[in-house]
Amino acid sequence: MKNLNHLIAIVIFVTITSCGRGRGSSESSSQTAEVGVTDSTITIGTWGPLTGPAALWGNVPRGVDAYFHYINEKGGIHGRKINVVIKDDGFQPSKTVAAVREMVEKDKVFAFVGGVGTAPCMAVKDYIARNEVPWVSPASGATHWAYPPQNNLFSTYSLYFDEAFVQVDHIVNSLGKDKIAMIYQNDDFGKSGLVGVKIAMEKYDLELVEEVSTEVTDQDLGSHVAKLKDSGAEVVIMQVLPRQGAIITGTAAVLGYAPQWITNSTLSDTELMHKITEGRWAGVRFSGFFNYEADVDMEGYQAALKDKYPDLPWTTFVASGYYFAEPVAKALQDSGPDLTREKFIQAMENIRDFSGLGFGISFGEGERQGTRGAAMFECSENGQAEQISALKMSELNLDYAIEKLAEE
Repeated sequence: MKNLNHLIAIVIFVTITSCGRGRGSSESSSQTAEVGVTDSTITIGTWGPLTGPAALWGNVPRGVDAYFHYINEKGGIHGRKINVVIKDDGFQPSKTVAAVREMVEKDKVFAFVGGVGTAPCMAVKDYIARNEVPWVSPASGATHWAYPPQNNLFSTYSLYFDEAFVQVDHIVNSLGKDKIAMIYQNDDFGKSGLVGVKIAMEKYDLELVEEVSTEVTDQDLGSHVAKLKDSGAEVVIMQVLPRQGAIITGTAAVLGYAPQWITNSTLSDTELMHKITEGRWAGVRFSGFFNYEADVDMEGYQAALKDKYPDLPWTTFVASGYYFAEPVAKALQDSGPDLTREKFIQAMENIRDFSGLGFGISFGEGERQGTRGAAMFECSENGQAEQISALKMSELNLDYAIEKLAEE
């Protein structure tokens, strides 16, 4: 009996010890493992309107996906391949909320890259911050991503305010025009451009001769264009959806109205816009932050796109997805093999004068806006983007602009 009791005691001791070691191992693992990171993969999330009224912008998240396919074909980063999760939100903020929640809670993404549109991105900004998920390059030029700065969030998109400053400078000083009108989307996206244009015009003691708003769902824009024509504007600035940009220029052609059209980076995909307008986009000028002469592996970039999306041509919206993702790959590389969100954020903060497909972005501690500059471009007769000005840095007072936007 004594021997039996001794044996039982040994079994109990071994069992308890083993269980304790198991718990300790599990706790250690949970402390060192990072969400979205395994020995072989890093999971990145992105979203955009793959369908719906803004579907042309859906090529941005496809570009993000294709860029990381390029990285994977090169061997990945520190032995890990990038797993990209894409969600379609149809440019509807309520769907964005559901999509982002699923990526955080089910797909367990390490970080987000991109995400299209001011309203959709604003709908999830606080949720992403609460969950401490790094987010790089919201595809929106609103100030919300960097002012005030937020630890997890980095913006590489030129501010709509700053693009407006560069546009007005070009209109007044290069075109020599002062009769300017604007048609804009009736939300934060459109109003950011409107406010930026008005502030930039104050420098020259000018005011818009007409301002016309549109809704996302508007398709008949005849009365809108008629107002622009009746104003006598020589230059019209557009800050609208790609589909509406096509409708506006088409309607204007029917009405015999041919101002100098000016727009921003959101309508900078000249090949696509030239195609859907049947050539009417030729001559349209726009501000942008994309460097068409960038010193990158363009052959490899385009090969990766063809491999991932065989029917998708290389256009500016696609390339924008690459541009948004490039600094992420750099930060992942600079973070080293023992990847954590904290190390990634630190690596993002350390980025200085990184160009890739853009003119250069820089961050720092408490600095989350990568650039405040833009250049001017023109759509050629064959649909190509031609740079017509050097990069210009904005002089616009952001505090004043943000205050004015709040009043709209």
